[in-house]
Order: sequence, then C-alpha cells, then structure tokens
Amino acid sequence: MNAIEKICKFEKFGSVLGLERIQKLMELLGNPEKKLKIVHIAGTNGKGSVSRYIYEGLRANGYNVGLFTSPFLQIFNERIEFDGEYINDNELEELTDTVLEKCSVMVELGLDSPTEFEVVTAIAFLFFLQKQADFVVLEVGLGGRGDSTNIIENPLISIIASISYDHMDRLGSSLEEIAFEKAGIIKKGVPVLINVKDQGAAKVIAKKAYEMNAVLFDATKIKTNIKNKDLNGSNFDMNVYGTDYSEIEITMVGEHQIENAKVALIAIELLRKTKKINVERSRLYAGIKNARQSGRFEVLNTNPWIIIDGAHNKAGAEALVKVIEENFPNKKILFVVGILEDKDADGIISQFCSVAREFISTEPDNIRKMTAEKLCDIINDNNGSGKVVKNVKDACDQALSLTDEFDVVVFAGSLYLVGEIRGILKNEHKS
Repeated sequence: MNAIEKICKFEKFGSVLGLERIQKLMELLGNPEKKLKIVHIAGTNGKGSVSRYIYEGLRANGYNVGLFTSPFLQIFNERIEFDGEYINDNELEELTDTVLEKCSVMVELGLDSPTEFEVVTAIAFLFFLQKQADFVVLEVGLGGRGDSTNIIENPLISIIASISYDHMDRLGSSLEEIAFEKAGIIKKGVPVLINVKDQGAAKVIAKKAYEMNAVLFDATKIKTNIKNKDLNGSNFDMNVYGTDYSEIEITMVGEHQIENAKVALIAIELLRKTKKINVERSRLYAGIKNARQSGRFEVLNTNPWIIIDGAHNKAGAEALVKVIEENFPNKKILFVVGILEDKDADGIISQFCSVAREFISTEPDNIRKMTAEKLCDIINDNNGSGKVVKNVKDACDQALSLTDEFDVVVFAGSLYLVGEIRGILKNEHKS
C-alpha cells in the first residue's frame, strides 16, 4: 500500500473540526510546528491565491519557503510544496509512516484517531522542518477555529482573505457566524490582516482581534489604482502605509486577483516593516508576476477559448462571471458544470445563467458529488438549458465537439471537476 492509500484510509474518520487530536499527534512527533516561522491564511475565497502570491514573493527574494494548500487538483503531492517542487513520493512515504506510527500509539492509548486532514497537516509540518524552511505559508483547510492548521501558536501574521457563504453546514449560516470561525486563527499579540467587505463580519473579526490584543490591519481601506486588466492579467498601483507600490503586474486574471495580490503585498510590507523579512522591490515584483494558481481562471486554449475555473461557491461564481462579462461580451458560452452535493448549487448556477444559456451537467469523481440529473434540474429552473452527461471524459469530449457553435467553453463548479478536466486536456495535448 502506498502513502496516499494509507492516508486515504483515514477518510473514514471524516472531517471533524477540533484541535484535541492534532495537539496530541504533534506532541508525539515533537511539535515540529513550533520550530517554524508561519504565515497563516484563512478565508472563504482567495486564500489559495493569496498564499501563492506570498510564497512566490518570498521565494523570489531568496528564501526557502514551504507552501501547504488544499485541496489538490491532479495529484496529492501538490498539497505540500517546497521551493517550487512538490513533496516527492519517497519523502511522502517515509513521513507518512512516521506519522501513522504515532496515530497507532494514540489509538492504543484509547484516544480518537486523527482524521485524514490532520495526518496530512502533520506530514507537512515534519517535511518543512526537515527541509529547514525559512518560512511556511500555511493555508487553512476549513474555517479556522477548529481547523488542524490552527495548532500553531505564534504565526508571524494571521490573514483572513475574504468572508462569504460556503460550508454553512459546518461554519454557520450567517456571515457573522462564518467570520467567528475564521477569526479563530487570531493569536494573542499577532498582527491580523483582513480583506472583509461585509461590515457585520468585519466587526466580529475586529472584536476578536481586540480581545486577543492583536493589531488589526484592514486591506479594504487601501485602494488600488487599476491601470489595465485583461486576459493576460492586470497592472495596478497602490500605497501601503506610506510605501509606494506602483506598476505591479500580475498574470492571474480578474479583479478578484488584484484584491488577492493586494492582500499578499500588504502582508509582505507588514513583515518587512517589522523586520521579519528583507525584500528587494524588483525581486518581489518578479515573484508576484510569476505567481500562478492552477484551476483559477486558467486558460487552456485560445482557439477555441477553453477555460477552467474552480468556482465552487456563489462568490467564486460571481468573480468568474465578472471576468467573462468583461472579456467575452456578447460571446456564445458553453458551461460544463459539476458540483458537490453540499454546495450552494442554486447560487452558483444562477450566476452562470447570467452569461450563458447552454450547459452540460456532469459529475466530479467525489463521493460528495451532486447527481448530474439533479444539477440539470437546477440549471433548467434558472432558465438555462441543461444536458446530462454523467461521465466527465464524455462531457469533455462532447463540449469540445461543439466548439464550432460556441466562442468559449468554461468548465467550472468544483475543483475536483477542474482537476479531472485539466488532466484530460493536458494529456490530450501531449499525445
């Protein structure tokens, strides 16, 4: 059995929030997380891109940096990255055995078994320590307060990239409740940076920051002057607490990516001002420009236009639709959509239906998938025209056979779907 199969066996323990199990596991492993310098990032949308911008910005300045993200798009190893390389299979195998040995000790002691995500988090911490990472950019898995990454006690900075509706079954049904869960990453005396537009949610976070004696920095107060944005990326200026950042270039597409880059640059500037890092402007800019996040408005082909986007909640769908409206006005668009059962399918589809009429409804390879038939009903209820093609490869082939009729084909709705499509299309281009 390989490492990934061993880790997947822990799936049966579900995704249970709470820190008791991970605390015990890390203790048995010698608390590697306490020896690392960590930037901790939560948020409903954008946390992956903010993480990537900070990671590339620090790497470009010569630091050895670890990056922990989830979920993965195509291969499991993507979740744990160091210095531009994913953890390799041998390293993963070795560290998995180390962690699972301690999981067995916990079970023998009569304690609850760690969950799959806790096992992966522990592997990441051990790996980054082994690699002697200068910094670790740590993305929260789910929520914040009870997420296993929240085992860390003293990050350099805590970041909440955004608050919107997602995982309401776990995090609460109002933005204030969701904000309370995300604010759980705020630590005593550790600066916190937020980019939260909803005032009620922002107040919840501000209250928590005050209680924790953590200085709060509000990214919404810092304005960007956008000079250009198109399908090649954007160019913008801003001033961060007296430091001029002008002519910033990013290659990730959309106004939401300008927001994500802004948050990352503010975080880097705060770390620079507090002398936690040394960065050289030209290197930082090169790193930010170099940042790419697979599966986030990723253009796989331009003739015809084939785009994949992991828009898996309403806010993500809104951001995708905005980019489509700006760049493909009056174009005929075909959506291939697959969504998980626990997502706000109606919210997502209602957004997509504002720019498209024709849909292929399919099913991502995940036990939590919504059936293609149910999704098709939701599409039709939103005045779209849906066609059921359950198998993702068949849905992909069918969409590509229709490129004469459509200007743009967009695959969206779940990162699991986007990962599958990416694999199919990249392999076809190779052959």
